[in-house]
Amino acid sequence: MASSSKPFESSSGFSLLRHLTKEYPEAKGGEGNFIQGEKDKKVLDACGGAAVTCLGHNNKRMNHAMANYFLQNNLTYTSTAFWRDPTVEELCDKIIQGTNYQMFKVYLAGSGSEVVEAAIKLSRQYYYDQDHNTTRKYFIARERSYHGNTLGTLSLSDYKARKDPYEPLLIQNVERVSACYPYRQQEKDQSDEEFISIKVAELEAKFQKLGSGNVIAFIAEPVVGAALGCVASPTGYLKAMRDVCHKHGALFILDEVMCGIGRTGVLHAWQAENVVPDIQLVGKGLGAGYQPVSAMIVSKRVHDVLLDTSKEFAHGYTHQGMPIQAVAALEVLRIIEEERLLDNVCKQGALLEYELKDKLSGHAHVGDIRGRGLFWGLEFVKDKKTKETFDPKLKVAYELKELSLCEFDMAIYPSMGCKDNISGDTVIISPAYTVTSEDIKLIVEKLRDVVNTFFSRLYENGVLN
Repeated sequence: MASSSKPFESSSGFSLLRHLTKEYPEAKGGEGNFIQGEKDKKVLDACGGAAVTCLGHNNKRMNHAMANYFLQNNLTYTSTAFWRDPTVEELCDKIIQGTNYQMFKVYLAGSGSEVVEAAIKLSRQYYYDQDHNTTRKYFIARERSYHGNTLGTLSLSDYKARKDPYEPLLIQNVERVSACYPYRQQEKDQSDEEFISIKVAELEAKFQKLGSGNVIAFIAEPVVGAALGCVASPTGYLKAMRDVCHKHGALFILDEVMCGIGRTGVLHAWQAENVVPDIQLVGKGLGAGYQPVSAMIVSKRVHDVLLDTSKEFAHGYTHQGMPIQAVAALEVLRIIEEERLLDNVCKQGALLEYELKDKLSGHAHVGDIRGRGLFWGLEFVKDKKTKETFDPKLKVAYELKELSLCEFDMAIYPSMGCKDNISGDTVIISPAYTVTSEDIKLIVEKLRDVVNTFFSRLYENGVLN
């Protein structure tokens, strides 16, 4: 008989965590915009993980919706290969309704990476079903982008720290154009139209290089999250990129996994300019942290090609379209609509912008404050005039996050490498849509204190002079 005693001890038990030697604090509970830690430590959640918990913690409507489902139903799982589920269908109807019926079908999964992976396959199949000898095999993505952690989605991404160990395994037929990054790319006397025209020419040149008939799709985040720290493209950019794609018969894919489902003040980020994609991807906020759920939203144009040819999408996951996922996502969308949370995102987002710029734009090392809705990033620089970055070895963004959590009881989201995939430090503020004006002011006050304390210590310790 095997011994029941443990051969060794570990502070994290047998859970394989991101950092193997780090002592993670234990989260014991949550309420609204706060997480309860150990020893009665109450942490203000200013980022919701990676912009996930858009309804806050312990939302009563969410809890009741999921509990009631389990109490009233005796079937928790069916395979989508065999059965359809009315709750799943209701969710898909709700999602399409939210696009004002400008999109047509919904494919559910469990994470952002899963639906981006699905989009890779669907977009290829779109051309394969029309012509089995199609030469379309290339994707065009952008520099400083992040689309997921599977091998396929990492191939689309340009996030050095997450890609390097796996580079030999990645898809090689992904080409890149530059990010749309006004802070570091747009000249002071350059209009948005002139800036966009440069991006259009670059994408056009990439199509010409690869061959107009060889490109499957161009993929972009309307507001870039983790890789750049909440960089929104100027008005007109997305439409211009879509026009180039459609000119060459390629698909236009928008990854809204982090910036979608209300995060920027509209339900879908593309609705700000009504630039309808061929394929759209959402996640994170769709489940609000209550269930792992994501969706690929497909246009009628793409769907009808499959309907007229192979009549199938040969791709699936074991746990896709589970009823409880649909229950959670459906309740998220209902709460956003019924409690008019998009109005609150716009109202509190405007206050967040004002407070951030009022309290922090004058700091010597805050280079840029950018964002939209309740999705804001701060980029930190060594020299404000030259936009020189800090030495990556200092891990400024990561250390700001640690200081904020450990000494100021607030969670913020760090990102490094925004300038050149190595240097450049940003932190993201992405609170719940239920946030109040008092919460916003508290977040910014704490963040100001974190920033002031952090850089004061660098000067005191001789790291900066």
